[in-house]
Amino acid sequence: MMGLFPERCSMNILKQAVFLASCAVLTACSGSDQVTRGSGLNPETLVQSDMREASKTWNVKDVRVTAPKSLKVSEANLYYPWADIVWRGEPFGNRHAQVERILDFGLTRGLNHLDGPRAVNVDITLKRFHALTEKARVSVGGVHNIIFDLSVRDAVSGALMHGPVEIELDLKAYGGARALQAMQRGHTQKVRIESHLTNTMRRQFGAGKINPITYKPLPSDADLAEPIYLPRDDAGANG
Repeated sequence: MMGLFPERCSMNILKQAVFLASCAVLTACSGSDQVTRGSGLNPETLVQSDMREASKTWNVKDVRVTAPKSLKVSEANLYYPWADIVWRGEPFGNRHAQVERILDFGLTRGLNHLDGPRAVNVDITLKRFHALTEKARVSVGGVHNIIFDLSVRDAVSGALMHGPVEIELDLKAYGGARALQAMQRGHTQKVRIESHLTNTMRRQFGAGKINPITYKPLPSDADLAEPIYLPRDDAGANG
């Protein structure tokens, strides 16, 4: 058979290799619910100590999120599309605008405890927003990966006070039956990502975690590391 159809056999081998490589990428960080990284800093400290200390004086007036139009979007239903933005947790539409709203909501909620005397704006420039495709979500799951630059400016003068600092966040992305179980309780991709953004900001800027909602965890939730915040008006977008 190999002698008769060498090109077909070679193609099948190539497809299998690509599939296995995709699975390896998707599952590489699946050991815990969160792995937080950032620009070579300690994983628990994504921002420098002087920035953390200065934040005690901040009063955040606005979080301004930009997803540059130069970021490439993929709608391909592959295990791991090569693109800057991969987002399927809402109906098809303007993906740049959708992920901007997710970051705006999650980060604003994570910084609203800062009520010091100095008014500041926080500027966020998205570099990468990689959630799961339909194919990955119904099977192996993977990792939600988000990278952005964070800068802090004086709200009156516009002068740059801190940053930009690059922040990279990973959150375990459920697949198969566990994804369905999470969705049934309202823990969609969107809700989980927003919650992770909120918790990250609160940890980095001195507030700790907000108390989680009360729910009966399933056995598979034993490693659920972060509180989930419900409800919000559009929390029902599929995850």
